[in-house]
Amino acid sequence: MQPDNLLDYFLQWEEQIADQVFLRQAHNGSWRTWTWAQAGRESRSLARAMQDMGLQPGDKVAILSKNTSHWFMADMAIMMGGFISVPIYPTLSAEHIREILEHSESKAIIIGKLDDYAKQEEGIPGHCKRIGNRLFEIDAENLWEDLVENFEPLEDTYDWQGEEICTIIYTSGTTGKSKGVMHSISAFEDTLRMIIREMGLPMHPRLFSYLPLSHIAERVAIENYGIRAGATISFAESLEKFNTNLVDTQPDLFVAVPRIWSKYREGVLAKMPQKRLDLLLKIPVIAGIVRKSIRKKLGLRDAKLFFSGAAPISAELQLWFYNLGIDILQVYGMTEDCVYAHMNRPGDNRFGTVGKPLPGLKVKFGPEGEIRLKSPGIFKGYFKSPDLTTASFDEEGFLKSGDIGEYDQDGFLRITGRVKDQFKTDKGKYIAPAPIELKIQNDPLIEQACVVGTGIPQPISLVVLSENVNRENKSHIKEQLTSLVNKLNQDLESYERLEKIVIVQEGWTVENELLTPTLKIKRNRIEALYGSSFEAWFAGDGTVIWE
Repeated sequence: MQPDNLLDYFLQWEEQIADQVFLRQAHNGSWRTWTWAQAGRESRSLARAMQDMGLQPGDKVAILSKNTSHWFMADMAIMMGGFISVPIYPTLSAEHIREILEHSESKAIIIGKLDDYAKQEEGIPGHCKRIGNRLFEIDAENLWEDLVENFEPLEDTYDWQGEEICTIIYTSGTTGKSKGVMHSISAFEDTLRMIIREMGLPMHPRLFSYLPLSHIAERVAIENYGIRAGATISFAESLEKFNTNLVDTQPDLFVAVPRIWSKYREGVLAKMPQKRLDLLLKIPVIAGIVRKSIRKKLGLRDAKLFFSGAAPISAELQLWFYNLGIDILQVYGMTEDCVYAHMNRPGDNRFGTVGKPLPGLKVKFGPEGEIRLKSPGIFKGYFKSPDLTTASFDEEGFLKSGDIGEYDQDGFLRITGRVKDQFKTDKGKYIAPAPIELKIQNDPLIEQACVVGTGIPQPISLVVLSENVNRENKSHIKEQLTSLVNKLNQDLESYERLEKIVIVQEGWTVENELLTPTLKIKRNRIEALYGSSFEAWFAGDGTVIWE
């Protein structure tokens, strides 16, 4: 019988390729592996243990962990018991963890690999049953290893029906409090079936999981696709060992966000200046050797497909990688549509766009050019928030994306900003900051940029310098960034032209809550932090100002 949901595919591979390696966990400098049969055994025992704790089908079970083999097995155990998964970003504060656990009514939480569990532990309410993990030094009244050893594997797994809610994914909150997005099990199946067909994704690939599994992109692109395709999936040990683990894996496809692609470029240019790289790439025989060497050292030797999502990537950055033989396909989706949306395809890729719609996707544009969508991947609503759910759809049942965009003459969608990101200057002109920020961030001196302008006549850009920039050489930085502003302003409308670039001292990170866990800037928090200085910076001398 043809599987029709994620659990069915897992059960199929558990039987058909039982002894093949499914999961590879880097730990203490070596790889620990699980075959499909071994992963099935642990998942089934964990599911039985949760039943013994009194959990019933439909109860919510949270997962708080970095990406690990145990994350996948935990998700399978939750599905086997008929429970609803509630993934939580592993970097969230105790306060935000408590908000999600209480709002979702989670009755249990599976806790895995974390950087500082001691600071997060107080966010777990007393009524929530905790399952810790000895491997990752997470102590709790229930330990994964003990439950797996003491409980017999569950034989009769839950029989999921297509429209049943299988997960509640809390959004990362770029503009405010996160919301619980409810997805049915069929949304994932319908999305994956279409993406695999359109992208020509291979069966039994090698994959590498590192972007947060609590985010829809990694959940679909790596976990769901990987299980559906009978993949072997590897997990990094740490940030310090990330590249070593990736090089050892050499995945068949690679998914990243723009900031990671930028970091890759910085790393390459730190070892080989742009002028030398350009020269070598012009020599036919040498060019092939250089491309192959760089790709191998990046861990992308065998990758045939490269994806970028979660935030806009500049066409210039795509072109830079294309010259190395890495054709980055920008895709576009959101938690609420299960990424059943727009994608560039292999052989049909247009830089600076998010591609063409997947078959079955209906698109229209609302006021201000807002993109509105209908597809089989659309969510079932926000958990316990019927008013917010109603407000997220228009009168014809199209999901309001909040993004502004337009199609080019060949049907490729270009995102030009977000409705809520637009701001009005003192001159009464509305500015869409995202396209300007993309151009700024393409400069190798700049790591992050946020264009602001509320309450001042012209916009200014706050920037964080790249890590490898020599901050002592202020005259050089000032000269380069002044030139950048002059160049950018030539292509901008008069009311969009930047008046200043302000170099801020503190980087924007997930830890200081100026970035979301998927590395998008939290514009409202950045404006709240620096807003009182906008007028003084605008009135200051020179084009480049240090905070």
